[in-house]
Amino acid sequence: MKADVLLGLQWGDEGKGKIVDVIAPKYDVVARFQGGPNAGHTLEFNGLKHVLHIIPSGIFHEHIVNIVGNGVVIDPIVFKEEIDALEKLGVNCIQHLFISKRAHLILPTHRLLDAASESSKGKEKIGSTLRGIGPAYMDKTGRNGLRIGDVFQSDFRKKYDFLVSKHKQLLELYDYKFELKDLEDKWFAGIETILKFQAIDSEIYVNDALNNNKTVLAEGAQGSLLDIDFGSYPFVTSSNTICAGACTGLGLPPTKIGDVMGIFKAYCTRVGSGPFPTELNDATGEEIRKAGNEFGSTTGRPRRCGWMDIPALRYAVMLNGVTKL
Repeated sequence: MKADVLLGLQWGDEGKGKIVDVIAPKYDVVARFQGGPNAGHTLEFNGLKHVLHIIPSGIFHEHIVNIVGNGVVIDPIVFKEEIDALEKLGVNCIQHLFISKRAHLILPTHRLLDAASESSKGKEKIGSTLRGIGPAYMDKTGRNGLRIGDVFQSDFRKKYDFLVSKHKQLLELYDYKFELKDLEDKWFAGIETILKFQAIDSEIYVNDALNNNKTVLAEGAQGSLLDIDFGSYPFVTSSNTICAGACTGLGLPPTKIGDVMGIFKAYCTRVGSGPFPTELNDATGEEIRKAGNEFGSTTGRPRRCGWMDIPALRYAVMLNGVTKL
């Protein structure tokens, strides 16, 4: 078997969560492969709207195994909030959700660094969601990060304190005033929630599933035009949002990729700063925003709206090897 990939072909907010929810019943495994709590996949379950930030969109289906892959960065505070909300709806998360040991953690100080960095840029702001995602990926590539597997080790607190001390030195350079204790209390409560879940070698699990004829869906977050390499840099996210990100974010060889489903809207939206050639700063743009309810599911920010950009869509189709639109 081969894994299918579902991802966005614009600047995110294309409706990926809704599409996953529709097609999920035919899959045995749904896995997130990149991004963090900047994702906001809105689903409707038993008449209630629910926004998922970290947890894969197959969580509402009892037969599906949901995996948070190694390419994802996890904020324990947001993770606990999501789990608590899902359990109130009667969803058995512990039975249906696994976490990669290699997924990196977003620390409270990553959030503070995100805010300090964005604040220092003034008018040149990137438009970060201020979730600490960029600084977490920086520590990952700088080989300083903490991973889910570290949570289960006896020296976890020592590793945490060491990294936080480094972050505090950086925050001093920004001359950024902060209060850490409340964030830390919530963060360690989130760690206690994570400890209840099974941490796995997700690359082995996913490949074994395919070898045993299980159907797998890799669920992307954000959009192709926000890719760290091929998006509108520097106004991009910190991960590879294109199909190649499913290989590195789940440990899938390219030969194991099946259908690539590209999601797009009949118009374009964008949150935050950056180029937007077809943007409409007029009554038509406002009409699109109202008709599509174009406000960020994660941030609540009004989205910039404009016409569909066909050249950009062709570019995204090329990068991803899209087989289905």
